[in-house]
Amino acid sequence: MIKINKLEIENVKRVKAVKIEPTSSGLTIVGGNNNQGKTSVLDAIAWGLGGNKYRPSKAEREGSVIPPYLHIVLSNGLVVERKGKNSELKVIDPNGEKAGQQLLNGFVEELAIDLPKFMNSTSKEKANILLRIIGVGDKLHELERKEQEIYNQRRTIGQIADQKSKFAKEQPYFTDAPKELISASDLIKQQQDILARNGENQRKRQNLNQIQSLYASQGQEIQRLEAQLNQAKAAYAKTGEDLAIAQKDALDLVDESTEALEANIQQIDEINRKVRANLDKDKAETDANDYRTQYEKLTTAIDDVRKQKSELLDSADLPLEGLSVEEGDLIYKGQKWDNMSGADQLQVSTAIVRKLKPNCGFILLDKLEQMDMDTLNEFGKWLEQEGLQAIATRVSTGEECSIIIEDGYVAGQEQVQLQENVPKAPETKTWKAGEF
Repeated sequence: MIKINKLEIENVKRVKAVKIEPTSSGLTIVGGNNNQGKTSVLDAIAWGLGGNKYRPSKAEREGSVIPPYLHIVLSNGLVVERKGKNSELKVIDPNGEKAGQQLLNGFVEELAIDLPKFMNSTSKEKANILLRIIGVGDKLHELERKEQEIYNQRRTIGQIADQKSKFAKEQPYFTDAPKELISASDLIKQQQDILARNGENQRKRQNLNQIQSLYASQGQEIQRLEAQLNQAKAAYAKTGEDLAIAQKDALDLVDESTEALEANIQQIDEINRKVRANLDKDKAETDANDYRTQYEKLTTAIDDVRKQKSELLDSADLPLEGLSVEEGDLIYKGQKWDNMSGADQLQVSTAIVRKLKPNCGFILLDKLEQMDMDTLNEFGKWLEQEGLQAIATRVSTGEECSIIIEDGYVAGQEQVQLQENVPKAPETKTWKAGEF
């Protein structure tokens, strides 16, 4: 990884002249009070390595007649300079060959010299950067789209199932009602069949009465007609046989009642209302069960998609252990960005930026004063462990600062001049009244 070995800055923004040799790994803190030139140091490095799009709007120090000067020595042997009236870039490789911004762009990561741009982006933007660099963004987005589609289907099915269940519970149920609707024409036909059978029974009863009457008259005829006794006896015997048959037929006859059918005909609408209510309740319960079954299947489908997402991220080459993406948000150690500690946010940002261009071994950080000493120490140890270099500023003059900037100089390097063969700025004299 390429790092910054040495840098010299003169007449850039608030910087008058500073020489710094950052630690090769870990945290180099540029401290000092406000308006002393700390941020100007980082802006100068960004301009020197990132190109003219990072050139400060007022690059030349106010009041200076000497143009800005930047001299950066990198660990790969490159020397980067900006000097002269137009502050033109000059890059010299270890072999003495000249190069330009394109060479620097090959290993200098834009977010490394502008880390706040990453840290201030939304959680989803951070997640998209991570997914892009590990190469699973498109696959994960497709799985998330599929998960959302199934989730929406399941939610709709669940709502319908709840509605069906609620409807089924609200419906009355009549245990005394038949399972199917009653037809009035069927009841009338049944009634007519019974009446026909009863009519046949009546005919047989009338036949019995007729035979009984005949039998009586013939007995009288026997008494009256002695002369015809033999003939009458034969007829009488035959009639007796018919009588026996008729009596046997009439003995087992039972008339059927039509009262139940007549009542059903009168109550058919009420009965059918109950039957329809029971059928509606049964259908609602069946529908509810069907939708519940669909809901469970969709739940299984969602679980399968989530498992694929988890496997996809588990197999990806993530830049930091414990880092992941869930539902489009960046997650580290189970926490979203806004719930991460300051040290964790810095570690995540640095790790992702390093993954963008692995050869870029440094980052620039401005305004670390909001971090306590424990957070700074924790972040510094992590940088050393990862072999990374961070140059940061902090409003402080405490022991945690690697150097202190005072009035545009590194404390102890006051009045140093970095450029050779350039005229010194003329002294400005203040005239008092009466002196000329």
